[in-house]
Amino acid sequence: MLKQRTIGVVLLVWALSLSTAHAYGVEAALGGWQQNPSGDLAYEATNNNDYLDVEDDLDYGDELRIHGRVKIDMPLFFPNIYLVGSPTEFDGTGEKDVAFSFGDEDFDANIPFYSKMTFDQYDVALFYGLPFLRTATLDRLNVDIGLNVRIVDLEAEIRQDASGLREDFSETLAVPQIYLGAQLELLDWLTVEAEGRGISISDSSMYSVIGRLRFNMFGPAFVAAGYRYDKIDVDEDDLDAEFTLQGPFAEVGINF
Repeated sequence: MLKQRTIGVVLLVWALSLSTAHAYGVEAALGGWQQNPSGDLAYEATNNNDYLDVEDDLDYGDELRIHGRVKIDMPLFFPNIYLVGSPTEFDGTGEKDVAFSFGDEDFDANIPFYSKMTFDQYDVALFYGLPFLRTATLDRLNVDIGLNVRIVDLEAEIRQDASGLREDFSETLAVPQIYLGAQLELLDWLTVEAEGRGISISDSSMYSVIGRLRFNMFGPAFVAAGYRYDKIDVDEDDLDAEFTLQGPFAEVGINF
């Protein structure tokens, strides 16, 4: 938890320092994302029984989590900067009708167990807008392309109190991705936005797609609503996770 807070604070300080010292445009937003999980997770799996379905076995359901983002338009030839923080945490008491292993522990069948999973994602993107496109479309359309690094803090814990068994693990991944973004201003007060981040390396892949409607209110203020879909397939050392996070979100922000 301390590591997660440290990363978040560092990103925030970096964003604020850059925005005040060098940037000529800053957009910041804070909101809530209704996260619906699906998929499975295994740690040091030896057979199919060791894979835990996040809905059926772990009993995870929808959770509303806060998310925030800061986009900084840099002057001259410096790349623009896009920072996004998306905390994720699920917990529940589940049960499996067969024995299974998680790490070094063998958990008994038909006995309830408590589990908790944290999957925090932090994105740092450096990007450029396509030259002349905004001018050619009378400031209505803009397309961005760049590189993104997704920092993932993954923690999982399983505890079966009746048998006294407990196992946990944590891992931090830094995943390079391609970043694409587009903004289409339909009206002075309405903009359609899309974002995509993704990469596939060896047996692992990670994708994120976001669609957003932004409503300009008064002055620099705006509200926005949209949908986010994340697909995560990680085969890293002893960790095997394949699941999705998806759901609607809403946010408020400023653009100046």
